[in-house]
Amino acid sequence: MNHPLLNQLVERHGFPCLNSENFDSFIKKAPWSVLFFTEDPNRFSESLDVAVILPELAKRFTQLSPAVIARDSERALQGRYNFNAWPTLVFLREGRYLGALSRVRNWDEYLAEVERILSLEPSRDPGIGIPVVSSTSSASPCGH
Repeated sequence: MNHPLLNQLVERHGFPCLNSENFDSFIKKAPWSVLFFTEDPNRFSESLDVAVILPELAKRFTQLSPAVIARDSERALQGRYNFNAWPTLVFLREGRYLGALSRVRNWDEYLAEVERILSLEPSRDPGIGIPVVSSTSSASPCGH
């Protein structure tokens, strides 16, 4: 981490800091997890707001195991979940994708959205896979 408020999530609240080496083992062990992708808090100051909100969400949704994604692993893992705004919270059940919330929200919106996301059935990670194009399609990805 690179900001005292983000460091506090690990040091004070005990949230693990995940990198590419320990990521898969954590998400497979946690029945429910929420992953905090911060990016650079100097560029995305909302990350500091979410750093304050995340422990409160963890208290409210006690089934969640929160974790902070290490800065040097964020970009590689971002592709797995296919989001494009920072900060983002990614929700998983038994390592499978449920949904994501990007940027700061008001408290009531967090509560409603987290409740909705946790009620969903897990799906394939949105960043994995190749789009299927019908062989009868007139549009070609190669411009022919």
